[in-house]
Amino acid sequence: MPLSTQSQIEDEQYVFMASLDNARNISNILKAIAFKDHAVFTATPNGLKVTVEDSKCLQANAFIQVEVFQEFTIKEDVVGFQVNLTVLLDCLNIFGGSTAPGVSTALRICYKGYGYPLTLFLEEGGVVTVCKINTEEPEETIDFEFCSSDVTNKIILQSENLKEAFSELDMTSEVLQFTMSPNQPYFRLSTFGNSGNAHYDYSKDSDMMELFKCTKTQTNRYKMSLLKPSTKALALSCKVSVRTNSRGFLSLQYLIRNDDGQICFVEFYCCPDEDVEED
Repeated sequence: MPLSTQSQIEDEQYVFMASLDNARNISNILKAIAFKDHAVFTATPNGLKVTVEDSKCLQANAFIQVEVFQEFTIKEDVVGFQVNLTVLLDCLNIFGGSTAPGVSTALRICYKGYGYPLTLFLEEGGVVTVCKINTEEPEETIDFEFCSSDVTNKIILQSENLKEAFSELDMTSEVLQFTMSPNQPYFRLSTFGNSGNAHYDYSKDSDMMELFKCTKTQTNRYKMSLLKPSTKALALSCKVSVRTNSRGFLSLQYLIRNDDGQICFVEFYCCPDEDVEED
């Protein structure tokens, strides 16, 4: 493969370098969080984390484990930079995102450090394209302080069931209400749209429910405009974890299998729009 013929001297200049045999394994994950132009990339020995935020109320993180890459080299404990995610995705799909059987775009990601561009080498059918994207100093991201010890309620269910709910609820509603409780209705999604109120209930004993761990009744509303970007990740996922903490903050973590069967995670944090008092 031409990408592997880069000189050793050139490789030594980079503080971060990674390669994949199939660029779609990273582009699909990045598309799931591409609701804003800019993203913060953080590389560690464990892999790559990509963060996108909106109005300090919504944060999406894509976690691409080191095992997903065929090569992953980092020369510092942490390497961080910010790039235009829209431009990056355009570059990753420069060959048109080929889906023909047996055809894939190989990718090599290289970064020399602060002030240098992010360099992408893409190769398909013997043709190599080099893209250089300007980087910026990463903006400080919000710490939602969503620690496991503060999780009040948590459920894990198969994504198909949540997709069904999203297709049946009234998406003209300004908010989506989550009710999680150790008692009935257990897990309820509610909307209040043009066609009236709608509810979608899940039993804790449902075959779709893999884990149900609710310690107290919580009802919170979240702006639909903030939750809609997460439906891209939902469409790609096979399982979803729904968690709330004591402050009513929501975590939606999606488990996504790429084309090679490897697992990546995309997580959305959303702050509550308002608390709803239980009768």
